[in-house]
Parts: sequence; C-alpha cells; structure tokens
Amino acid sequence: MKFVIIGGDAAGMSAASKAKRVDKYVDVVVLEKTFDVSYSACGMPYNIADPDRLIDDLIVRTPEVFREEQGIDLRLGHEVLRIDPKEKMIEGRLNDRDDFQIKYDKLLIATGARARKLTIPGHDAPGVLVLRSLQDGRRLKSYIEEHEVRSALIIGSGYIGLEMAEALHDRDIKVFLTDIRTELAPWMPHEMANLIKEELESKGAELLLGKEICELRSVDGSIEVIFRDSELKVDLVLVGVGVEPCSELASEAGLELGPYRSIAVDEYLHTSNPDIFAAGDCSDAFHAITGVRVWIPLALRANRAGWAAGENIFSDSVLLPGVLGTSVFKVMDYEVARTGFSLGEAAIAGFDPVEELIRSRSKAHGHPNNQFVYVHLVADRNSRRLLGANIVGKEGAAHRIDALAVALHTGMTVDAFFNCDLAYAPPFSPVWDPMLTAARQLQKKIAFPEKKPTFEDEKNLLLL
Repeated sequence: MKFVIIGGDAAGMSAASKAKRVDKYVDVVVLEKTFDVSYSACGMPYNIADPDRLIDDLIVRTPEVFREEQGIDLRLGHEVLRIDPKEKMIEGRLNDRDDFQIKYDKLLIATGARARKLTIPGHDAPGVLVLRSLQDGRRLKSYIEEHEVRSALIIGSGYIGLEMAEALHDRDIKVFLTDIRTELAPWMPHEMANLIKEELESKGAELLLGKEICELRSVDGSIEVIFRDSELKVDLVLVGVGVEPCSELASEAGLELGPYRSIAVDEYLHTSNPDIFAAGDCSDAFHAITGVRVWIPLALRANRAGWAAGENIFSDSVLLPGVLGTSVFKVMDYEVARTGFSLGEAAIAGFDPVEELIRSRSKAHGHPNNQFVYVHLVADRNSRRLLGANIVGKEGAAHRIDALAVALHTGMTVDAFFNCDLAYAPPFSPVWDPMLTAARQLQKKIAFPEKKPTFEDEKNLLLL
C-alpha cells in the first residue's frame, strides 16, 4: 500500500508514524511545502518571550529521524496543487520550480489552518506580522531583535493575542491590544473576563477595545495605525484575528466541506471519498454534547486524529469520540480554562441553560499563598446535565478544567458531579473543591431559580 500524506505537522506526522508502527512495510510518503515538520506551535509565544532561546528549540523531531529511524519518505519543499480522486493521483511543485506527480492508494489531507489576514490598506506593510507557523515565529523573533522593537499593537484578543501580550511584556515591549469586540473572552461571564482585562492593564498593557482599524501605514521604520476615531504609532503590529482551514485542495477535488469550509470527515476520519482521509486543523469533528459538526482547531485533536487516520487506512478500527473545545491559556499571572458550551452557545444548541459563577480559594482556609479561583458552570435546567465550564485563577485553574471535561464527555448531571469523590489536602484545595462548591450552588439555582445569593452566602463559601 502507498499512503501519501499532504502536510507534515501534528496530524500528518502522527499519521505517518502510526502507519509505520502498524505495518513497517507500508510505503509512507509525506509531502510538506515548508521545511519544518513536527514542532510545538503552541510553545512559540513562550519561546519568543525569551531572547536567549532559539526558535528551533521547538522542533520535536527532525526530518532525519523520520527518514532514518522510521523509514518515512519525508519530502520537504513539496507543495501539492491538485488532487485527482478518479486517477488517485496528486500533482504539485517542488521548491517553486519542478512539477511532480505521485500515485496513492490511500491519501491523508493534513494541510492545517492558516492565519487570517487583514484586508485593510497596509495589511502587508513591513512590520505587520502573524504567528502561525514556525517560520512565522522565526520572522517575528528576528524582527523584534533586528528592529529594537519597543512598542507593539496586537490586533485580536484570541488565545494567541493574549499569550503574545505576555510574551511581548516580558521583552519590555509596550503592548497595545485592540479588538473590534468590546469585551475580552466573550464566552465567559463579564466578571471573569474583567479579571483578564484588569490583569493586562495592571502589567501596563493598553486595551483599545471596540475600535475599528481603517489603515496601516509604514513610516520611517514605524507603523501608523489609523483607527476610525484616533491614531497610534508603534514599532510592530501582530495580527491575531483567528485562523481558517486550508481546505482548497479538498474542495477542488469535490470533497464535501463542513463548518467554516473545513473538510467534512466521519468518526473514522474518512472524507466523502472512502480512500481519502483528513485530519488536523483542516478538518471538522463532532461535538461531544450535541453530535453536530463543529470546527474547533486545537492541538490534541490534531495529534489524535492523525494517529487514528494512520491506523484506519488499514481498517476502520479507531472511532474518534466528539470534541468539547477544552482549552487553557495563560495571561500574565492568570490561568484561563474552558470546556464545552458557553451560556449563549447552550441556548443556540436548544437547551434551557442555567449558569452559576462562584469565587472560592485555591487552598484550604488559612493556608499560605491562597489565591482566588473563579468557577463558572452551565447546565441544562430540564435534564440537569452539565454543558460547559470556565475556570480562572492565579493557580489551580488549568488542571481543574480536566475533571469538568471528563464530566461533560460522560454526560454527567450537576448532581452526579457534586457527589464525585475529589481529593483534598490543605495545600491543594479547600475541603469542598471550588468545582464542587459551584456545582452545589448550581443545584440550588435550578431548584430555586428566584433566590439570589447574599453576601453572607459568599463569605461562607470562601471559608470552606
């Protein structure tokens, strides 16, 4: 069997490695248009924050390891331009010069996603950069060093934008952050989002929310940012307005597309053509709560989907469960975590959602270095099923979200989760973990929807 893979990052190389482990004699060919494979893209903001680290430290496995130790035919600088499903042939170009053709028996499309670009005048001016690929990381880190950047505007307040706010702050760069939206993290309650806002501002970042950019102008090595109602001059502009799936090859080959023009796949990663698979940020998935198609590009899903596709080319033996969009990121001193639906998303999905937000502590009362932890839960009023969660705190937020993700995957009710036997020791949690406290308060809200918590209620919760 000849297994050809288009794309050599998380999903592609996971699939190649898995296929070789299942059958060492299978002919695996990976075509990657860049010269980087198998790197930690999520680590780029933290690498950029440290001028003494090389960006290539993020490479997990070199091309030579794949070729020499695993027997994978990894071809760099190979850009695929066309897929012919009828002839089971792909066509492309090597290093922008020579054309090539390759036949396949099974094909995996793992082309990932690209950074969205601005469409305003000056979007391609020098010093207007994005951060998606490792080459983007090299370019950004070099630009900061070579141009002695002292101020930067981040456009977009998604995960990358917020993480890069910290990275640039750590480089003693004055940070401005703008977004067309008027609030950060709109999927969580205002009280939680405001914690992130206050944390950024306390570290010197200036937030320019709800503002529209009309033009970017390169002037004497700096960039003039023209808003509709004001102007700003900075040394660097980082665009972080989201990503979009690289699905053009699939679309032109007649394959079905899913949400946001991602490539539609079934639970075994088949596309609408049984001999063509898709995995990673270019493809869709099914939501674990509703079963509807969603596009949520995250690292674990990409690796898991590639691993599954690498086995399913032989037989449909790995069925992938749905996704929840579980994620965590760091904003200065805060950990920010989420899983499942927000209140609004739950309503759109057809539930009758009810929510509860509590403030508790990361450790037992009186234990040193205690920090506030905020937990937000969403459940369906009728079935009492948990639907989503957010946790924010300076410690104890990042890994707590995993317990709630498991609860959502298994369809637990608020009551079942409240009765879970969670670990307790004073350095790690109050006797009643903040998640359990939130679940108990949500039980009360479902039972008595008109009762409002009092100051004494909150004070008592903090003492637990």
